[in-house]
Amino acid sequence: MPVISMFYGIIVQMFVMDTDRHHLPHIHVRYGEYKASVAIATGELLAGTLPNKQVRLVQAWIEIHREELDADWLLAASGTQPYKIEPLR
Repeated sequence: MPVISMFYGIIVQMFVMDTDRHHLPHIHVRYGEYKASVAIATGELLAGTLPNKQVRLVQAWIEIHREELDADWLLAASGTQPYKIEPLR
């Protein structure tokens, strides 16, 4: 699973061909021992858990990079490696 961004200890990944489980565009986020799937369109947690502060950071990052995330999702859903996206600064 390619890492598309990392910031403040948060690792953001996107699986290639990952359309079966959640059926909507999403990212996978890891922070320490926490793991979660987050919807690109809404920033809503689909599965797993993250501390509240990290949820807000991920949601802010999604808001800034939504168009890039949508483009990466189309690439990943078609079997192509997604591009890296700038971290939250």
